[in-house]
Amino acid sequence: MSSSSSKPAIYAALVGNLAIAVTKMAAAAWTGSSAMLSEGVHSLVDTGNEILLLYGLHRAARPPDEMHPLGHGRELYFWSFIVALLIFAIGAGVSFYEGVIHIITPEPITDVKINYIVLGFAFLFESGSWYVAWKGFRTAMPDLGVVPDLDYIEAATRSKDPTTFIVLFEDSAALIGILIALAGTFASDYLAMPALDGVASIGIALLLAATGAFLARESKGLLMGEPAGPRTRERILQIARRHDAVVSADDLFTVHLAPRQVLVALRLDFDEVRLGRDIERKFDELDADIRRTCPDVVAVFIRPRQRATPAPLARAERTA
Repeated sequence: MSSSSSKPAIYAALVGNLAIAVTKMAAAAWTGSSAMLSEGVHSLVDTGNEILLLYGLHRAARPPDEMHPLGHGRELYFWSFIVALLIFAIGAGVSFYEGVIHIITPEPITDVKINYIVLGFAFLFESGSWYVAWKGFRTAMPDLGVVPDLDYIEAATRSKDPTTFIVLFEDSAALIGILIALAGTFASDYLAMPALDGVASIGIALLLAATGAFLARESKGLLMGEPAGPRTRERILQIARRHDAVVSADDLFTVHLAPRQVLVALRLDFDEVRLGRDIERKFDELDADIRRTCPDVVAVFIRPRQRATPAPLARAERTA
């Protein structure tokens, strides 16, 4: 099922976020900055999220067993949903709380230069992690830049691999969050208004809440079951219609069990002169053709239906 192409981005984000989280937390303790503490919590949550994504990939890669005959691919979708909830609940919740506390009881930043240095280096490290995630996302979504009106939001909505767009959106939110923290630090120091540091923290909370809500919506859709892309569905129907025993093939059901696992169910009309043994042989041929052409398909279920149509008319329909 593998999402191995997304693993480099996850590992890069994990190492970068862990180092940045420790640095931000130390800087927050030294300077007393609310925005810096929110950014530290943000990076800490992101670090835990990368671990959960790797765990989800490991669990999803397990082979089928008696209790799960179609495999464990949806475990990845489950853990992706948990990651989105953590961003929303912990990341946004703690940042909002810190912001409110520092607005009610504002405290000046004791050494603003430390904040600038730490946030500057954090931006550089996060930029490197973002670039790795962006390359992985572009590899997974080759239609970007080719299909008109396909932007990154729409591409993430179409994607069946949450690890690619979750890491990209996490890193994007991290970069924006650093800019918000920098703006809050500068405004708090330059205007001598410590409460603005808390305002920046609330801004980071709103950013994380929006990111978490979007990722939760997309992960929930995948967990509930989304169909294969239009190209895959059309390719399957074309393969079915090419077989001489098939009068028509219009009823198709597909669902993603994992990024690289698709379940297919077909209802096909056969001409009435076909014998059961002949139809069974055609089933095997059709199953093999679909799996060979669409390697992501892991199971094909076919429901036959004989149509009372004369053979010449049936052949004319296939030709048309």
